[in-house]
Amino acid sequence: MPLKLIGLAIALLLVACRSDPIHYHTLSPAQPAGPSRSNADIQVEQVSVPPQVDRTQMVIRQGNSALAILETEWWGASLADELHSSLDEQLNNPGAAKRLLRVDVKRFDSIPGRYARMDVQWRLRGTQSPTLTCRSSLQTPAGGSIDALVSAHQNNVRQLVGLIEQAATANACP
Repeated sequence: MPLKLIGLAIALLLVACRSDPIHYHTLSPAQPAGPSRSNADIQVEQVSVPPQVDRTQMVIRQGNSALAILETEWWGASLADELHSSLDEQLNNPGAAKRLLRVDVKRFDSIPGRYARMDVQWRLRGTQSPTLTCRSSLQTPAGGSIDALVSAHQNNVRQLVGLIEQAATANACP
């Protein structure tokens, strides 16, 4: 009888220790937009994001003041690294005049069922062009799922890329 009891206790422990699988997400779109529309090869120097969201686990806003860390929904890397990689992939234009980009994300909100928002200050500089310091506020409606929220963030990054390319071409903030 004690052997059956030990076996039952072990089975209960194994069931209790079971965890949900982790889902990984990226800010890089599955289908690249194609070659850069800019006349510059924009190199991403630095990306900073608020420390509350710069982690591998996704952080969502709940209500007016609460944040929730999603233990089973992760970025492929820290949020700053994800954003850096996505921008680098979309702004790369080898052979064109080199420009350097610094991105400082002031706000990165994720609200499932409502929107994804990113407020950014960015600086674009080059040896042959004036240094530009610009601000952009990007917001995309998001469905209730985490996948829909990630897609909304990807759309915000795509919009930011378009604004940066526009600034590089016009030598003026959009």
